[in-house]
Amino acid sequence: MEQEKKKAPRNRTIDFPLDSAEGKSYAKRVTKVGKPVSDVTAVLDQTILGDSLQVMELLPKGFADLLIVDPPYNLEKDYHGNKFKKESHEQYREYTISWLEKALALCKPTASVYVCCDWKSSLIIGEVLCERLKVQNRITWQREKGRGASANWKNGMEDIWFATMGNQYTFNLDAVKIRRKVIAPYRKDGTPKDWEETEDGNFRNTCPSNFWDDISIPYWSMPENTAHPTQKPEKLIAKLILASSNAGDVVLDPFAGSGTTAVTARKLGRHFVTIEQNALYCAWAQKRLQMAQEDPSIQGYQDGIFWERNSWSQQKHTR
Repeated sequence: MEQEKKKAPRNRTIDFPLDSAEGKSYAKRVTKVGKPVSDVTAVLDQTILGDSLQVMELLPKGFADLLIVDPPYNLEKDYHGNKFKKESHEQYREYTISWLEKALALCKPTASVYVCCDWKSSLIIGEVLCERLKVQNRITWQREKGRGASANWKNGMEDIWFATMGNQYTFNLDAVKIRRKVIAPYRKDGTPKDWEETEDGNFRNTCPSNFWDDISIPYWSMPENTAHPTQKPEKLIAKLILASSNAGDVVLDPFAGSGTTAVTARKLGRHFVTIEQNALYCAWAQKRLQMAQEDPSIQGYQDGIFWERNSWSQQKHTR
């Protein structure tokens, strides 16, 4: 049996091996699909272990209200034994088309679609989305992590394409406003105009832009952190879910990784169907889903408000 790594006392990273007692326990909770599913309730709120291209063929059509996709970027990457090899432009384009067409068949006509990518794969993915969907926007996330380069700019950004199946779709603007400090508060007739005074300072709830600089990547002291090499933050996924779905809706994620979409959907009162081919990541996702039942908080999101990155009030309200 593989020995679990010793961690610093404050290191909360989920990183147990699959053949450990904990790993085996959580692995038992994962679902497998070997034949066509006629009713989505059979797989609702489940993490499905398997190749997404094969599993999606077996799921019922038109059940998803929201599709969130974080596919392998076109890079050499080892996902704990599942290796992705960099492909040519055309090969990666065909790969994108293959998973996208299968995923879109599972979406409702009113569904929204979000696809994460780096700047290189964004050139391909954006083109494919434009051919099949109504592209509404391209979000840029400043993730503030990346290796420096001696002859290039450090890559500290990622793209998230926002598209819809048609002209009718959900977008809950008030649910995703960001709270920012007011530097020069303006008053009219002695009262705050478009801002509010609180014991923590002066704040304004502003409309979100397509440049997101308020979200940190998960780090070792955060309970949501895992050893997955490309894990997305719950705060980031929360914005997508709150903006483009309603309570009780179904969120589909065919590249679930360590379960961020499933966990965030559960915390926000949505259903989910997620697929992941790595059994270890599925076990980590089950651990996180159990933790979500005990603690539904999302770091950086409190009382319906998204706080600025590392703001004082954010730190005050998170554990």
